[in-house]
Amino acid sequence: MEEKMILEDLVLTEWDKTFPESDKVRHRKILFHNRYGVLLAGDLYVPKGAQGKLPAVAVCGPFGAVKEQCSGLYAQILAERGFVTVAFDPSFTGESGGEPRNVASPDINTEDFCAAVDFLSVQDIVDPQRIGILGICGWGGMALNAAAIDTRIKATVTSTMYDMSRVNANGYFDAMGPDERYALRQKLNAQRTEDYRSGTYALAGGVVDPLPADAPFFVKDYYDYYKTPRGYHARSLNSNGGWNVTSALSFLNMPILAYSSEIRSAVLMIHGEKAHSRYFSEDAFKKLTGDNKELMIIPGAVHTDLYDRTDVIPFDKIEAFYREYLK
Repeated sequence: MEEKMILEDLVLTEWDKTFPESDKVRHRKILFHNRYGVLLAGDLYVPKGAQGKLPAVAVCGPFGAVKEQCSGLYAQILAERGFVTVAFDPSFTGESGGEPRNVASPDINTEDFCAAVDFLSVQDIVDPQRIGILGICGWGGMALNAAAIDTRIKATVTSTMYDMSRVNANGYFDAMGPDERYALRQKLNAQRTEDYRSGTYALAGGVVDPLPADAPFFVKDYYDYYKTPRGYHARSLNSNGGWNVTSALSFLNMPILAYSSEIRSAVLMIHGEKAHSRYFSEDAFKKLTGDNKELMIIPGAVHTDLYDRTDVIPFDKIEAFYREYLK
């Protein structure tokens, strides 16, 4: 069965993921566009032998990663379990289009999820009434934001979620006050002037390398994924030069979860018990309403365990959740 494609296929000459290729799914690269005209690149995973119209899931994250890392792993495993899936690179990153490069936007990146729903909704093999999304790390927050605006999304899963607006504006554990925030605004706006003068965009740097001996545990956690063969990828911002320094500006001024309490569709939030970021999911969950919302804490797990540890990520639970709400 041939899927209806939008635009054109990208040529895949070799397997370019950080995880092994499955012999249970068919894979190809795709292109689709968002509402702002940015061309997005994705990987489409379809169960072999699929018949009829299937439920579908769009996957993205973590923040600063690419589709060849965690999101692709999630997408491939869900395809093995009977879902049509797309893992995609957000605007301005990876193989997706948009200029300048290496910049994030709470609005455009939320729209990227909705654009993936656009794409899935018109595929011949997909039931447009059975579409969900899954966001990892910073794209967990974007997924919730998308669920608040897009009523076509019937089920949302977040894994090891970050609220990027909150962490940029308040720092970790909300330690940043108004004076520190003002100083950050001064620094970032001074950088805008320098970027404009030079005609380039300074990069903030990816995960620190070499790793300092006194680095906090969560930095070591990130290093172990992004800077080692476990998860390194040449197109990953976190594995290399990082985001533009000024990317934080829009998040300082635009809280992404303002309307999360109005999400009517189902939500499953998953986080590790020992993750430094656990409070993001716990606090976001408190704002959700309705009896179709659930928070699942994984005993002993740290933040990046939910990136690629298939013995830790609760795929049985995720599948059961989508089966219940994408029917």
